[in-house]
Amino acid sequence: MPDEKDRLGDKLRDAERGREDQFFAQRDRELIEKLRGEKDAAVEEAHRTAALNRCPKCGTALRQREHRGVKVDECSSCGGIWLDHGEFEELAGRESEGWFGRFFRERLG
Repeated sequence: MPDEKDRLGDKLRDAERGREDQFFAQRDRELIEKLRGEKDAAVEEAHRTAALNRCPKCGTALRQREHRGVKVDECSSCGGIWLDHGEFEELAGRESEGWFGRFFRERLG
């Protein structure tokens, strides 16, 4: 009879250790996932900072230039012109019958 009692105690201790191992494994997974998220956010912020005011095509620093009263960003290397939010609409509104105005009206219906 005493031997049977010890086996039951061993099984209870083993079950308790198993639950404890599961708890800590889950906690470790959550911590690792949190750290990965923080690292990904830091990498994304570093990329955003490095690309600020850079040409999306060639990476050269952009310079501001005024075109028909609207300040646009221009790349001195590849000649690309990049528009901020609202600048396209403003330029298209000033264009009455040119291709730019027609293109804009067709796109926005």
